[in-house]
Amino acid sequence: MNRTRSTALFEEAKQYFPGGVNSPVRAFKSVHGAPLFIKNAHGAIMYDEDDNEFIDFCCSWGPLIHGHNNPIIKEAVIKTIQNGMSFGAPTVHGNMLGAAMIEQNRYLEKVRFVSSGTEAVMSAVRLARGYTGKSKIIKFDGCYHGHVDSLMVKAGSGLATFGTSSSAGVPESLAKETIVINLNDLQALEDTLVAHSADIAAIIIEPVPANNGLLLQDQNFLIWVRKLCDDHDVLLILDEVISGYRVGLEGAAGYYSVEPDLLTFGKIIGGGLPVGAFGGKADIMGHISPDGPVYQAGTLSANPVAMTAGLTSIELCAKDGFYESQKIKTMRLVNNLRGHIESKGYEMSIVTIGSIFWLAFSKSRIASSQEIDPASMELFKKLHAYLLDHGVYLGPSGYEVGFVSSAHTNIILDKAAQIICDGIDHTFTN
Repeated sequence: MNRTRSTALFEEAKQYFPGGVNSPVRAFKSVHGAPLFIKNAHGAIMYDEDDNEFIDFCCSWGPLIHGHNNPIIKEAVIKTIQNGMSFGAPTVHGNMLGAAMIEQNRYLEKVRFVSSGTEAVMSAVRLARGYTGKSKIIKFDGCYHGHVDSLMVKAGSGLATFGTSSSAGVPESLAKETIVINLNDLQALEDTLVAHSADIAAIIIEPVPANNGLLLQDQNFLIWVRKLCDDHDVLLILDEVISGYRVGLEGAAGYYSVEPDLLTFGKIIGGGLPVGAFGGKADIMGHISPDGPVYQAGTLSANPVAMTAGLTSIELCAKDGFYESQKIKTMRLVNNLRGHIESKGYEMSIVTIGSIFWLAFSKSRIASSQEIDPASMELFKKLHAYLLDHGVYLGPSGYEVGFVSSAHTNIILDKAAQIICDGIDHTFTN
């Protein structure tokens, strides 16, 4: 497959941007070749600057649950944009999206819009600290919450440790305000809360960890996390930037019936435009300025164009049978891949929930990041190169998940399944 123009554009981009990109994973460091420069996309199909065609399962890293350039979302955006793109003032569009989200989610009483998932998490953590008067946060190894300073930490040598910085520029003094625990380790969590609950403001977790593989947790684990929060007077923050509106209208909170104190959102509530949000119980949200002492602000927060795209996106999600259809489509792809893998006896499995899937190079269930064999990423690297050459686009890292959109038809899914099966054969036999 010819990628001459993408390669040339990448070389040019290196003159302007660190590493030639504006977000690190886009640099294709974990896979072969230069990154694709995308020209346009419609539905489930994406075209690069060399006019190569790809079936896209990255979907802009998850927001495009209705596919690229969805005509209904596009028409709504054009109608709104004719009246202006930004006012730095309230608009009816923000009211409408806020009302819809609160109506659709029993755990959401008040919400505030921001411009990214990272900003949503940063604000929720600040609110938790301001509300409780405590400073420390518990997070889980393998969960990603954006590039928030106090959450850019990794575990030390113990089962439950004060974090150490995972990025230059994050002071160790700040990293030590975060305690890192392995996923699915209730004993370590309970021991930590017994020892430090007087200092711990909140526990934050991706209820569907999907940034370091798809590390599905047992419902009982999440229920016990909620109980431990109650027992020790600690807030529970569910980071639903990926799972929100992806596994159901109430996200993973509704899927698992686990009540959070605060929620964070992004991706789908922007309909393809930059949006994030945090929200939860009204009494906690009442501590956000101007009602309370916890400061948070944003010039482009609740931008009318982004609000319109998000509202239209979640209205489409709310249509009868939408999530059932998404699951059926995803299982069609997953079952085709699983059948092939099992027939060949490959050391591989497909993990899935809702319309999310992950290609795992292990037959064992993987529930924590420590269980992922780093050597398996070499297999993904080979597979990714094959798929690009044959017109299927996955995120350029074996730790990233894939997404199915409503624009993926059965014909497209079956074609993609055959290409991926051929790619798996190539990966394991060459």
